[in-house]
Amino acid sequence: MSTHVTSATPATRLSVLDRSRTRQGEEPAQALRNTVAFAREVERLGYHRFWVSEHHGVPGVAGSAPTVLAAAVAAATSRIRVGTGGVMLPNHQPMVVAEQFGVLAALFPGRIDMGLGRSVGFTDGVRRALGREKDAADDFGGQLRELLGYFDGSQQVYRDVHARPAEGLHVPAFVLATGAGADLAAEAGLPLVIAAARGEDRMLAAIDAYRSRFRPSAQAAEPYVVVSGTVAVADTEERARELLVPEAWAGAYSRTHGEFPPLAPAAEIRARAMSERERAAFEQSLKGHIAGTPEHAVAELAALVARSGADEFLVATSSYDRTALLDSYRLLAEAVGQA
Repeated sequence: MSTHVTSATPATRLSVLDRSRTRQGEEPAQALRNTVAFAREVERLGYHRFWVSEHHGVPGVAGSAPTVLAAAVAAATSRIRVGTGGVMLPNHQPMVVAEQFGVLAALFPGRIDMGLGRSVGFTDGVRRALGREKDAADDFGGQLRELLGYFDGSQQVYRDVHARPAEGLHVPAFVLATGAGADLAAEAGLPLVIAAARGEDRMLAAIDAYRSRFRPSAQAAEPYVVVSGTVAVADTEERARELLVPEAWAGAYSRTHGEFPPLAPAAEIRARAMSERERAAFEQSLKGHIAGTPEHAVAELAALVARSGADEFLVATSSYDRTALLDSYRLLAEAVGQA
């Protein structure tokens, strides 16, 4: 696969995170089917990985069972790596997670990634339904060690307990940098996935700390950083920025109303009579993303990769217009010589 972004970033891979976002008037089942179809398209475009996410009880997100969805994606594709971005480990028993990924790796050898996060259910009701409390993430490090131990046979939390078919299989593990995630990734010697949208200064500080504290492991001999973020590409800057509008409004609405809605058309959102608070949240949500023509987007992406030293960039763009969204991914792939 060719990955020549610019001379400043000759080896940076491009991958995809899809959250199975529902569109206004669309059933969740259609969003899931579209995720599988989208994976086939980005595989054709030369992207390195395709990851799906875990959200519970969110109206605008259909992806609640990432390992199940990853199985459907892997079955519908042939080359692209498939994984999770991520499974929220505190929501599950580590043995069950190991068994699920063991089955995936056995069915699709050499193609499965295990992205792991430390978030818990967003509301009290969801946490109760999952059988977890708010402090379930406090022992993420212990949960992570137990999970990895099921694969290499070193698990000692439960005597004579083995996760099959996971034991003996190699499934690359990644840690999502939420809270203390970067420190835990460094301690465990695992690749780090970190969001650019969290604020660049904080992101760069977390990456520097990760690299300085990294302990080589059987999973990774050296630090490996995946930066994730939104990249919107179109033939004009105006059209690229319009791609950002549906997700920006959904984020703004969730912060002002406490509910994450399905994606709506950009024109409809622009025509809304927003309150002052909604407008401020919406304008803030539009910031911090890469958007523009292919040349502009690649230059911005290359600069971000150069500043962060990222080994890989995980494109996590969502929008209401699926055709324009796929065009954005196509234009980006072509601009970096990846397609």
